[in-house]
Formats: sequence, C-alpha cells, structure tokens
Amino acid sequence: MSKKRHGVHICPKLPSPVTALAFEFNHGHVIPEHVHPEDQLVYACRGVMTVRTSAGTWVVPAQRAVWIPAGTPHSIVISGAVSMRTVYLRPGMVKRPRGCGVANVSPLLQHLILHLCTHEKLSRRSRIQANLINVLIDQLETVAAVPLQLPIPSDARAARVAATLQRNPGLGHSLAAVCKLAGASKRTIERLFQQETNLSLGKWRQQLRLMRSLQLLAAGEKIAHAALEAGYSTPSAFIAMFKKALGTTPRRYFEDLSGE
Repeated sequence: MSKKRHGVHICPKLPSPVTALAFEFNHGHVIPEHVHPEDQLVYACRGVMTVRTSAGTWVVPAQRAVWIPAGTPHSIVISGAVSMRTVYLRPGMVKRPRGCGVANVSPLLQHLILHLCTHEKLSRRSRIQANLINVLIDQLETVAAVPLQLPIPSDARAARVAATLQRNPGLGHSLAAVCKLAGASKRTIERLFQQETNLSLGKWRQQLRLMRSLQLLAAGEKIAHAALEAGYSTPSAFIAMFKKALGTTPRRYFEDLSGE
C-alpha cells in the first residue's frame, strides 16, 4: 500500500529487479502526483500522455516513451484513449542522463516492452529472463531523445511568463506584452529563459504550442481547431511545424497509429 508524504503518494518498493505492467486509460484520466523508488519507463502504445514534474512538462505521443528517474514526483494526464506500458527497474541498472526525457522507441524495444508485460516480474535467476533484461538495458542506454519537453524556469518573473503562456498557448498578446505584465522587459525574460531552460522564449513558446496541439489531436480535435487553439496563425503553419518536429504531417501521424 502506498504512503503519502507532503501530499505525494509514495509507492512501495517492488520485489523484482524488473517489473512490466500494462494499463488502459480513458481520455481525461489523471494519475495524481506520486513517486516510485525505481527508475521507470512509461511507453504509450496509443494516445498521448503528459507527464509533469516540478522541473517541467513532457508530452509523450504514441510510440514514444518517457524515462522517469527513481525518486521523481510526477503526475500523468491522459489525452485520448491511452494504452500504457510501464517498466520499473531498480535504480542504477540503466545508465542514462539525469532527469526525465522523452525517447523514440525502436521496433525492437516496442516488441520487447510488450513481451515483458506478459512476464510482469523478471529476475536474473532465470537465464531467459536475464537475457531479456540485458537486451532491455542495451536498448534503453542507446535510445534517441525527442525534444518534447518544456522545462520550467525558476526565476519568479520568467515563471509567471511561462504560467501565462501555459494557461493559454493561443494567447494573441505579443511576448513583450506578456513579459511586461510579469514585471520585466522582454530582453530580461529572454535572458532568463535561455539561462534556465536552454531555450529562447520564442522557441519555448513554439514548443508549448506543439505539445498542446498533440494533446488536442489525441483527444479527437480537427487539425484546423488544434492549430488555432495552440496559437498557430494558419493550419498550414501548424502542419509545417509539426512535420519539422515529428517527421510527418499530423494527419498521417495519427492515421498511421490508428492502423496499428
């Protein structure tokens, strides 16, 4: 049974070195903030998940996964019907950069995750399971990262700008006006965003809009509506940005997934 500390659910330690579980969620479901003692890989077979921590937000489209290090409080919001597969690993088994991150999932890793879920609990005491664990570790240490994250600046003024834009990604105000309302010049906010998020303010807003559009499309919204709500001036501008970020058009992306 999980415990609660400072409003965060503390999940109990799992007995097996590797545990793989399958879940199905409906649109709008929210997994409240909680923390695991294990490292965690959360994979979306379909739908879109939004993972939030104190450090930022990560949007996880279908056929992608998010890596969540042990001890990281996080919540998950479901967009569209989501088939989630999650793998828990004892800390230190996989050597990855610190912090959360969205990753592409190779066909081999996809099939491996699904196969592991049929076992649920894996141990090195079994030769076959030990081999599966070794392949999993090799795959997780080499997967490529995807820029679908939105780091949150810590400076109060920059954080106010981020919060304003997050509440309304399609806000028509200029960035200079948003910065002024937050109590600083655009130049100052630009410097703070670059220092604290490694993104320019414009790039950060662009990333926010892309992530919001993914949530809307997964929920069944039309491309034109998703483009407008996410703040793009025209559907064609949105499609161009989507293709640049994910390598295909939004229509083809979601059609390909629905056919799997």
